[in-house]
Amino acid sequence: MRTHLRTVGVIGAFLLLIYIIIYMKMSLGIGKSVREWGTDQEFVRGKLERIEQSLNKLGLPIVKEKVDKKTEKKAVPKLYPNSALFANWGDALSEEEQREAEALFQRYGYNVFLSNRLPLDRKIPDTRDKRCLQKHYPKDLPNIGVVLIYLDEALSVIKRAVRSIIDRTPKHLLWEIILVDDHSSNNDLGKPLEDYIGQIHKEWPGLIKKVRHKQRMGLSQSRMSGWEHATANVVAILDAHIEVMVGWAEPLLATIKADRTVVVTPMFDKVHYDDLHVERYYPSAHGFDWPLWCKYESFRPEWSKLNDESQPGKSPSVMGILAADRVFLGEIGGLDGGMRVYGGENVELGIRVWLCGGSIEVVPCSKIAHIERAHKPYAPDLNPAMRRNALRVADIWMDEYKRNVRVAWNLPPQDHGIDVGDISQMKKLREKLKCKPFKWYLDNVYTSLQTWDNLLAYGVLQNSLLMSYCVDQGALPGNIPILYGCHFHNPQRCYYNTDGEIIVGLIKSHKYNDNRCLVDPGTGSTPTLQQCQPAKQGGLHLHWDFQQGQAIRNRVTKRCLEIAQGGNSYYELIIQRCSGQRWTFQHVITKF
Repeated sequence: MRTHLRTVGVIGAFLLLIYIIIYMKMSLGIGKSVREWGTDQEFVRGKLERIEQSLNKLGLPIVKEKVDKKTEKKAVPKLYPNSALFANWGDALSEEEQREAEALFQRYGYNVFLSNRLPLDRKIPDTRDKRCLQKHYPKDLPNIGVVLIYLDEALSVIKRAVRSIIDRTPKHLLWEIILVDDHSSNNDLGKPLEDYIGQIHKEWPGLIKKVRHKQRMGLSQSRMSGWEHATANVVAILDAHIEVMVGWAEPLLATIKADRTVVVTPMFDKVHYDDLHVERYYPSAHGFDWPLWCKYESFRPEWSKLNDESQPGKSPSVMGILAADRVFLGEIGGLDGGMRVYGGENVELGIRVWLCGGSIEVVPCSKIAHIERAHKPYAPDLNPAMRRNALRVADIWMDEYKRNVRVAWNLPPQDHGIDVGDISQMKKLREKLKCKPFKWYLDNVYTSLQTWDNLLAYGVLQNSLLMSYCVDQGALPGNIPILYGCHFHNPQRCYYNTDGEIIVGLIKSHKYNDNRCLVDPGTGSTPTLQQCQPAKQGGLHLHWDFQQGQAIRNRVTKRCLEIAQGGNSYYELIIQRCSGQRWTFQHVITKF
């Protein structure tokens, strides 16, 4: 009996082997062309069926191709199809992982789920201009202290910032790292962060200092706290959601060594909030508009003529990330302690540096990768703080041009009613330092900023027949102004100047941008909006005679801007023979 079973087993194994070989040859096409397999397939199928019958008689298992249901990949539906996080990332995540990633994204404004899974010492591309690699810097550079400020930042992001600073700053130059916590509530920024600092201190004893505010004090105060606790020759004040790049410190330190009154800023590269990849940014100066929101600017023409992206360029302002001689920063008053929460503090420092004996340069060979959030969770509406800070800067530094900040925020020319805090100490500092007037800054530093010297009135423009409706720029793209229910936002901002132009839509802050002016086309009854400069050059009818509370009459056509009911019973803007309708601007700068 045992012998019989062994024989059956041997035969079965032999037949099984033949089955597998033929099946594999058929599946893979070994030794046969496609055409040959097509002609022989009936023969092969017959052979396999007979082998299968023999195996069944022997009671042996048949080997067939199976699909493992556990490893079979199923398409996972997107739980958050409208989330910015998942627009270009996250296809392979399970539903549970999507929920975790989205919750972290809403909390922080960038992809913490991914950050937590990346190495702290991850490699990022070196995006410096090749000429930067050929530069040589003095050996006796001043040492540097790095301030990282944060509020409820992700722990992995802070740890990666610290790791990058340690790994990519020459050991003999790195004096200290100061972490300034603006009263965070995250538990992992307590003991878990302390544990990480403890690990660092095993290799670098005392390198990291931690400063924690007892209450939230805002960006300006956090930067001030970092500067006050610093002892290095040069202080670099950075956000905590950054990674410094190779060779970032030496260009900054060399520039400050050559001139201690220069406040320098590195070039930012953008770290995308979703997949955290680094995008190279072109070297740019840092500027602002009249509401004092930051913006990138082109360098002066003389920089472009150099045709060398490795060269530093003068800048009207700083974005907030900067490095300066610690003592010099103290001599010009540090940072304004009266700024609140967010916004304007960097513009204030930039203006003060230029007016009070220093200058600002962007150093393209110093690169820092900076995460750009999709949203700022700690302050969903930054406008109130930004408006208040902008008015404070204007009252301290801008002399007669402070009116432009009020125009930009659509506030009354006088008595805007917003408390900007005590500015007496900053006024005394300006006097003590013998700082230049703001007009010098406009004439010599920020020459592209539009001065708006000829403005007479601004705000919403209303007709006395229907005061609940305002002139509106209408749908974009498009050039037909409309009458629309007053909401007092940017599309309904209008401006009248001494040239007789009526600008509709938010006025531009810079000379290189053009506004849109109200035009009487000369025929028909529909007014249009045209770019002001081309309209002038083309001889279009864009000049209007107007006095507050009176008609708006075109100087050439003698027709008036008025309102009338259309065929659908809605009121609309028309150009027609003057019937005595009256208009008023919300704010008047000077009587006209």
